Amino acid sequence: MSSQKSEKETPKHEAPKTEAPKQPPAEVSPAYIVVSNELFQETLKLASQAAELKDRLLRAQADWDNSRKRILREKEDAVRHAGAGLLERLLPVLDNFEMGLEAAKTATDSKAIVQGFEMVQAQLQQFLREAGVEPIEAVGQPFDPHRHEALGHRETNEQPEGHVITQMRKGYKLKDRLLRPASVFVAKTPEGKQASGKKD
Repeated sequence: MSSQKSEKETPKHEAPKTEAPKQPPAEVSPAYIVVSNELFQETLKLASQAAELKDRLLRAQADWDNSRKRILREKEDAVRHAGAGLLERLLPVLDNFEMGLEAAKTATDSKAIVQGFEMVQAQLQQFLREAGVEPIEAVGQPFDPHRHEALGHRETNEQPEGHVITQMRKGYKLKDRLLRPASVFVAKTPEGKQASGKKD
């Protein structure tokens, strides 16, 4: 029985299977890039130019940032001290006003006091003209809501209806910009004249 089993397991006419020996993988030779001397020198030159351009860019960015900060500082200083020159020119007017006020305390002649105030007023007007400030002419002019502030109407024959008859407070403009409208009363035709005009 045992001999029959062994014959079945290994038949005489079949040879035992054997695996082929494994071959080691073939070595891959590394790839070499042959670079000519001219190409190498050109590459070095381009790399140097790129580094120089990068340095210039960084310097330009730093200069621009410094310039921007300087301009902002100068702008802030200009806004902060914008009125310094204007106020400096106003100080002599204030000095003369104070001297006139002290003189008025002991003066016995009212004309001298008036003259002193007139001098200060002339100085102030000159100061305003030099600064570009001009008074708005109102009396006798047609009422303009862009330059005048109406306080009311007054019946009169002295001015045409709708014209300024009285100015209570001067208006001023700085070149083309309105600083303050003139406070005025506007002329209105008397009711009796209006009625007689209708009858005619």
